[in-house]
Amino acid sequence: MLVNGIWMVSQALEWFINIPADMLATGQPNGHLIRDVGFAYIVFGFALNWCALELQNRRAVFLMIAIFMVAHATGHTVEILIGLLPVSHWWIDLPLVLLPGLIFGVLALPRVWVSMVGDGGRR
Repeated sequence: MLVNGIWMVSQALEWFINIPADMLATGQPNGHLIRDVGFAYIVFGFALNWCALELQNRRAVFLMIAIFMVAHATGHTVEILIGLLPVSHWWIDLPLVLLPGLIFGVLALPRVWVSMVGDGGRR
């Protein structure tokens, strides 16, 4: 997340053209919006690194990141299902959007979380 965010902020139009995600299917690039989203990714990247240092005490932060990742994956799924994105995006979005959303969603489930960090991680 962190590296992607830095790339988005520092080279917005190059990111749009070169990221292997068929971004042109979403319309024309908007450098301002790309940089705004890039800043969000930078924040999420730092937050994930911070969570990793003491995961059992950082559940709330992890949940916010997980909610974003699940929402992002859900948004892509809906756009593919209703035809706003071509069906080729099932495969394009799978590694960097859909699977991370699924993984974060599963990791955020209370049972899974407790199995990872113990009962002290319910905060």
